[in-house]
Amino acid sequence: MSSAAASEAAPEPNIPERTEPAGTADPADLPTAAGADAAAGAAGTPGTPVAPGAGRPAAPPAPGGMFSSLRNRNYRLFAGGAIVSNTGTWMSRIAQDWLVLSLTGSSFAVGITTALQFLPMLLFGLYGGVIADRYPKRRILVATQALMGLLGLGLAALTLSGAVQVWHVYAMAFAVGMVTVVDNPARQAFVVEMVGPADVRNAVSLNSANFQSARLVGPAVAGALITAVGSGWAFLFNGLSFLAPLAGLLLMRSSQLYEVPTAPRGKGQLREGLRYVAGRPELIWPIVLVGFIGTFAYNFPIWLTAFADDVFHGDAGMYGLFNSLLAVGSVVGALLAARRGSSRLRLLVGAALGFGLLEVVAALAPTYWIFLVLMLPIGIFGLTFNTTANASVQLATDPAMRGRVMSLFMMVFVGGTPLGGPLVGWITDVFGARTGFLAGGLVAAAAAACVGLVLARLGGLRLKIDLHRGKDHKLIEFVPRESESVAA
Repeated sequence: MSSAAASEAAPEPNIPERTEPAGTADPADLPTAAGADAAAGAAGTPGTPVAPGAGRPAAPPAPGGMFSSLRNRNYRLFAGGAIVSNTGTWMSRIAQDWLVLSLTGSSFAVGITTALQFLPMLLFGLYGGVIADRYPKRRILVATQALMGLLGLGLAALTLSGAVQVWHVYAMAFAVGMVTVVDNPARQAFVVEMVGPADVRNAVSLNSANFQSARLVGPAVAGALITAVGSGWAFLFNGLSFLAPLAGLLLMRSSQLYEVPTAPRGKGQLREGLRYVAGRPELIWPIVLVGFIGTFAYNFPIWLTAFADDVFHGDAGMYGLFNSLLAVGSVVGALLAARRGSSRLRLLVGAALGFGLLEVVAALAPTYWIFLVLMLPIGIFGLTFNTTANASVQLATDPAMRGRVMSLFMMVFVGGTPLGGPLVGWITDVFGARTGFLAGGLVAAAAAACVGLVLARLGGLRLKIDLHRGKDHKLIEFVPRESESVAA
């Protein structure tokens, strides 16, 4: 859905204005994720991205396009390394889920593995953001990518030797989660340093397309590989795949980065980040919605393994196919997002609502083929929600605070899984795969509806339901509250 089409659907909620310190973006622009970075640059705000040593402001917006970020050499190196590493990551995810299911026969155990991998983000995610703001982000990413590669090789050695036990998988999942605490906020904030504010929406969308394109290949290859020779070879490929992003990071030209000055070491930086988010509705409510959906509606490893094994009586190949179709939809959603010029909060809420309702429909799908086909639109809506939330939050954030804000974003999105994973796994084990999937979809749809109503109220809108028939009457729409008093 394009931003132009979204604009015609209903009035855009405007967050009430408030007085801001000089040099920050006007909050009236932020619900549409307007150029907060550009506004900061125009005012000379500290932290404005500049080429190192050049003393000049960030480049002006370049002409748009679906692949505009790829004009940047550093971003091309980043994206090229990422596609290799992401393929290995997806192969490892499929192999890990199937290995745990094979060792234990329990969806709950799969949920525990997922929870352990994301528990560190819940516990320590905000500290990762402080580190990302304090040190050069490229240097951080070199260290984290090397550590992830070593962990992948370690799990491969255990599995290929036949010594692997479920606690080994648990330990490796937790260790990867600890590295991710620092890697995620640094990676998110580094996007702006590579491409500049003008292309950040496009780069975020292309990053998602990159990750989901790897999802097309990784699960299918992993399913075939597991069936043929076992999970160990998938783990081995994953470990070696991290050589590609390491090479890309080391080959980048520092002179072409829009580096943000690092934050000095000091007390209260974590509290400062939380206060910054809490005082901005254009940040806090998208993050709340991301938290609900990340906790309850993104538990696909649990649901899809259960549907493949218990509902449709398939094998690892079927599980891989489910993930591949989900990825096709996600790639389509990412490419559509790359073409948009803005990231409206209305689009965010609409995508979340559609995502939840589609999960409900899939949970009730009577046949294998209907369930398989539904993976496509679920992927489109899920990825549209994800990229819109990410770009909206990044562009509404001061560059000097971006690491801490994005760590909070990732903490609630990824870190909610340790809370939701075991619960969803238990529901799936006790009541069945369909009930587990249904519950997740209902929570997502309800959260989207509630956040949408809150944002509309903040924007001075009310929900109007018109039961009159006719081409000039809309059944449901948001209208300004003032129109109610005028009509009276």
